[in-house]
Amino acid sequence: MYLKEGCSLLLKVQKPIIPFVLNTNLNVNFLPESPNPATEIKESYVVKRLRQEPCVPLAWHFFKSITNSNLFKHTPLTFEVMIRKLAVDGQVDSVQYVLQQMKLQGFQCSEDLFVNVISVYRQVGLSERAVEMFYRIKEFGCDPSVKIYNHVLDTLLGENRIQMIYTVYRDMKRDGFEPNVFTYNVLLKALCKNNKVEGAQKLLVEMSNKGCSPDAVSYTTVISSMCELGLVKEGRELAARFEPVVSVYNALINGLCKDSDYKGAFELMREMVEKRISPNVISYSTLINALCNSGETDLSFSLLAQMLKRGCHPNVHTLSSLVKGCFVRGTSTDALDLWSSMIRGFELQPNVVAFNTLVQGLCSHGNMEKALSVFAHMEENGCSPNIRTYGSLINGFAKRGSLEGAVDTWNKMLTSGCSPNVVVYTSMVEALCRHSKFREAESLIDIMSKENCAPSVATFNAFIKGLCDAGRLDWAEKVFIQMEQQYKCPPNIVTYNELLDGLSKANRIEEAYGLTREISMRGVEWSSSTYNTLLHGSCSAGLPGIALQLAGKMVVDGKSPDEITRNMVILAYCKLGKAERAVQMLDQVLYGGRKWRPDVISYTNVIWGLCSSNRREDAVIILERMISESIVPSVATWNVLVRCFIIDDNLSS
Repeated sequence: MYLKEGCSLLLKVQKPIIPFVLNTNLNVNFLPESPNPATEIKESYVVKRLRQEPCVPLAWHFFKSITNSNLFKHTPLTFEVMIRKLAVDGQVDSVQYVLQQMKLQGFQCSEDLFVNVISVYRQVGLSERAVEMFYRIKEFGCDPSVKIYNHVLDTLLGENRIQMIYTVYRDMKRDGFEPNVFTYNVLLKALCKNNKVEGAQKLLVEMSNKGCSPDAVSYTTVISSMCELGLVKEGRELAARFEPVVSVYNALINGLCKDSDYKGAFELMREMVEKRISPNVISYSTLINALCNSGETDLSFSLLAQMLKRGCHPNVHTLSSLVKGCFVRGTSTDALDLWSSMIRGFELQPNVVAFNTLVQGLCSHGNMEKALSVFAHMEENGCSPNIRTYGSLINGFAKRGSLEGAVDTWNKMLTSGCSPNVVVYTSMVEALCRHSKFREAESLIDIMSKENCAPSVATFNAFIKGLCDAGRLDWAEKVFIQMEQQYKCPPNIVTYNELLDGLSKANRIEEAYGLTREISMRGVEWSSSTYNTLLHGSCSAGLPGIALQLAGKMVVDGKSPDEITRNMVILAYCKLGKAERAVQMLDQVLYGGRKWRPDVISYTNVIWGLCSSNRREDAVIILERMISESIVPSVATWNVLVRCFIIDDNLSS
């Protein structure tokens, strides 16, 4: 489907494009030219042709054509070369065919060749067929070995077939094969992948007892898993039992960073240096990334300086983290300068992740022109944009209100063969709704389902918000019912909040409170936005007393009031004629257990309340206080005062 100018939705069924090279020469001769057709072809020639042919289908055609001729009989070596070539290309059926031919000709399959066969199944995600082939191993003149068992286990690990791993491991021991460190590492990874950390720790002990010393991979696997589960302290205790290595330290640093224990992470890096274990680029990048995510950008740059001082050069992951940190700090210019200087200074080759970080940051800051420039530079450098790249651009255009930009990016995405995901569809729905293209948005949601991309609750929330903002409440309520009945997508609190906001703005406050009963009946927890929306609606509907009761319920329910709540409470007091209580709230350092500082809305509400109570002098005092605290009065503030001092006087006259 394509979105064209005018924003109509045109359906276009896209079939996958399969790149291929069509050879138009119908007289291709795969056999060598020879003055004497009866001359036999040598093995060396066949092997050379197979190895040098870059196109696997052509190599396979040559292999079969020479089989059907009387000039050459395949040897174990030519069979092996062909199997290896097919294995690299993931041609499972062809590999099985060649194996069967070897078997019919009485050739035995070597250990290394059988490992290649197993790797084909792993490559295409057919672990069960790999096991089936393994149990037929003797048919092909090959005996099981520890190496083959290990590759079968590793193939099963790739698909997390933990029960089959146990079965094959049991058969391995039954056949009298002693597991080596590779075997144990596969078992450790299987246990850790399924959060069986205690079992993994016991297996480490079993390894040592059987004379198979765990290596760096063994310990790193277990300690990484422990840190992922929040068992950082226990991970450190385990690490203390053996000679530490950098990969284990990196796992611990990652665990500490996930717990936001940056002090502990720095101490661990100091410990590494003291033990003469040099932190590597992963050590530094892990901590830099965590610091940038938490807004500690200055500290992350200090760590970069330390990293460079110790002779450790950053990589693209370091670059991505620091660029992200610049955007968190709110500086697009710094991010772009850093990007340019690091790429030039360290000869870094940005990958799609790094480019996406830059594009997303620019889009989030509304710098769409520069984001498009980076997008173009990305393509020029041979780095293909992915769904996240297109998604960031479409979302950026949607937030900026540029439907034309969103549509243009959407069409580029489809032309490139990149299919939209639910996040991108949702951004496009939002872009359409911002321009009141509700029919097109509805049609796009229908297309999502037909394309086997189920609309999410976020998709419907974007649609319902657009309808409510435009005052199309009846349609919004219809979509609300439809999302669950037709699309089996239950609403969340955000969905309810959008409807509550729409009803409140339409002064349908009774219906809004009726909807809150449904929220409670369904067991959906209220958010701070739920309370604030109802507070605003109640005040606007002339129900300040109910608004104050609701504010009290909010605190009782354990929700922390924010600036919006506070300002609504001040407004409610003013509407009740209790301006003095509103003034007292300006002096409160704490409200609802949280520190707060009055803003321009707080002061404007109080000034309005005082003016409404005919306390002009007090209103001027609050205005002076507001200015003295460096809070600039808004247009709304001056409008309140103008009405109070000029218009009301004129009306009285």
